[in-house]
Amino acid sequence: MPELPEVETVVRELRSVGLIGRRIVQARVFWPKTVAAPDARRFAREIRGREIRDLSRRGKFIVAELSGDRTLLVHLRMSGHLDVQPPKTRPRLHDRVVWTLDDGRQVHFEDVRKFGRVWLVRDPAVVLRNLGPEPLAISQAQFAAGLAARARQLKPLLLDQSFLAGVGNIYSDEALWAARLHPRHRSDALTGAQAAELLQALRSVLRKGIRNLGTTFGAGKTHFVLPRGERGRNQEQLNAYGQTGAPCPRCGTPIRRILVGQRSTHLCPTCQRAPKL
Repeated sequence: MPELPEVETVVRELRSVGLIGRRIVQARVFWPKTVAAPDARRFAREIRGREIRDLSRRGKFIVAELSGDRTLLVHLRMSGHLDVQPPKTRPRLHDRVVWTLDDGRQVHFEDVRKFGRVWLVRDPAVVLRNLGPEPLAISQAQFAAGLAARARQLKPLLLDQSFLAGVGNIYSDEALWAARLHPRHRSDALTGAQAAELLQALRSVLRKGIRNLGTTFGAGKTHFVLPRGERGRNQEQLNAYGQTGAPCPRCGTPIRRILVGQRSTHLCPTCQRAPKL
């Protein structure tokens, strides 16, 4: 699933191709379940004629502020992909929603696995209210207090979108490796210095992911690609995630894969010592 760097990369590219200021003249829904709210027919009717005022990101959500007091939210989930096509482009097999703009261009939401969702709402908080702070914006004091208030293993906590918005499997593994913390370490057992190092590591790996245009594994349509079809480059610089058996870049010990909270997790058993029970 695309995480904060991938979604941020998509938003920046959509802005760069000039979507802000364009008006939506038509929306066609080819898989009604893709529209979470309102129903698909009402969605197509109510979005017509609205201008795209701004594009931003909240956690893993793409947020399009529209005229007329409406907000379009898009969550790509496992295989969703947004791209901008020339006028009169025919819908493809896996296109779920297609928006036509006033300059003739089309925004296609392609989603092979059909897990992606879109919302058209008056108040985006209805959908986003349970999201935690942004990891690139949270203060050190707030982050440390949040860790101390929860007696949870670090990896599942970092994946909890109500704790931090936007972090997923890839960047949590990379941050824990960078901070030399075991994924099963309890959050309330961290020292102040460890909490500070973890936040610094999170910010570092997320910013690197953004600079590298996200992480892309594989070449099929179920893998993350940018709106113009480019692959991310961050997979070439991963230290832990997906590196099972490869030498740890720090100490040379083979990276191990374990399950933590039912999620595949990658770590260096030497650099990231398991907590004492």
